[in-house]
Amino acid sequence: MELLKLRIKRRIEIYIELDIDGIRKFIMNLLLELKIVTVDMLYIEINKRFKVSYSAVASTLGYIHSKLGILHANKESYKTPTLYSLKEEYVDIIKSTLDKTATVS
Repeated sequence: MELLKLRIKRRIEIYIELDIDGIRKFIMNLLLELKIVTVDMLYIEINKRFKVSYSAVASTLGYIHSKLGILHANKESYKTPTLYSLKEEYVDIIKSTLDKTATVS
């Protein structure tokens, strides 16, 4: 299990390192703060600070879910939106990565 956590930690570090305008850090902080989000919720919060399209938010959330592996996705029925929740075992890794990049920047 530790090997998996190390791989995910490295993926998160690379994801944050490639952050040009600060939106990735902002999304990660929102995920830490809100714990459970939908694409709609995230879109509203991001657009308070950044100008992005709904599809960009949806694809970013999908990328974080599928490639970084730090989110659970739950869809109760086809009529309800997908709820994305942060996996508890990665909260400390995300916090430490964000703290590390904040001191470097």
